[in-house]
Parts: sequence; C-alpha cells; structure tokens
Amino acid sequence: MQRKSKIDRKTKETAVFVELNLDKAKVSKIETTIPFLDHMLTLFAHHSGFGLNVRAKGDTHIDAHHLCEDLGITMGLAFAKAIQDKKGINRYGNFLLPMDEALSYVALDISGRPYLRYDVKFKKDFKSEFDYSLIKEFFYAFVVNAKITLHIELKKGGNNHHIAEAIFKGFAKALSIACARNKNGKVPSTKGKL
Repeated sequence: MQRKSKIDRKTKETAVFVELNLDKAKVSKIETTIPFLDHMLTLFAHHSGFGLNVRAKGDTHIDAHHLCEDLGITMGLAFAKAIQDKKGINRYGNFLLPMDEALSYVALDISGRPYLRYDVKFKKDFKSEFDYSLIKEFFYAFVVNAKITLHIELKKGGNNHHIAEAIFKGFAKALSIACARNKNGKVPSTKGKL
C-alpha cells in the first residue's frame, strides 16, 4: 500500500493544497506564488524522491510570512497522514550536504515528538525579494504538524541561495532515509508506538 495523502487547508489568509506520495516519485508541480519557495520545494521533491504537488496562494501583498508558515503546516499535516502507523520505517535519518561553499547537516527522528533545533545564519541581503528568516518559520510549522524532531545546522556558508539549497536538499535526503522501509515491518520503538 502506498503511503500518500492530500490536504486542502484554507484560512482567511491563505489557501494551500498539498498532495504527497512517499513511495512514488513523479513529476512534481509546485505553485506557491513565491518563486524562491517554488525552487526550494522543487529541490525537496526531487532529492527526497517523493511525489509532491503544491498549490498555494495567500496575502503576499502584505508579506510572505503567512504563506510560508501555512505551507509548513499543510506539508507537515500531509506528511503525518502519509506516514501512517510508522511500521517498518527506519525512523532516523541524517545527511551532510555540500552546496558549493555551503555545508549543512540535517538529522531527524520521526518520533511523534515535535522539536526543532535550527542553527542557521543567513547574511543580511537587502536586495533579495525573499526574506530568508521565513525558512525557519516553514520548518517550525512542518515539525509541529508532522510531529518529528529536526536538527538543522549550517556548518559553512556564504551565499544565501546556496545555504537555503543545502538546507532543503539535506532535509530531503534525511527525511527520505528516515521514511525508507526496512524488512522487519515493526514500529521502530521499544514502546511499540510512535
């Protein structure tokens, strides 16, 4: 049985639809009205091997905060639904990812306990149309709704675009490892439940 989900979440500020398939990669379609985020989520889909479709719009005439946060919420909800009972998964995943001069380390646990440690510093960039501080908001919203523990650490980095790519690609790889099925088919916990 494929692990997949669809979540359609609407508020007075945003409308976000996410379709996620953890077992079948396909051509992803990402439309968030925020070009930089489209790029990051396209990278995430490609490097995780997940099937991901996203349609999102919101009050970006104010700023991108609500939409970035609500994308994290909706993707987290979609992940929690798709991962089902967590039987037969690796549970843990980590990845050290280089992106030119940037180097990120991402480690995570599909634990049922939401926690984010985010040790990333972006350079001040007054020319960028995207507010890089919103990346933390996206991951925090994802973690709380997916109920995972996530550590993201930037080891090196100078270019903000490269830093962001290293984070999203590293997250994709680590999550893919954690979601991968093993042969025993059991819940990976001595408690018998996650």
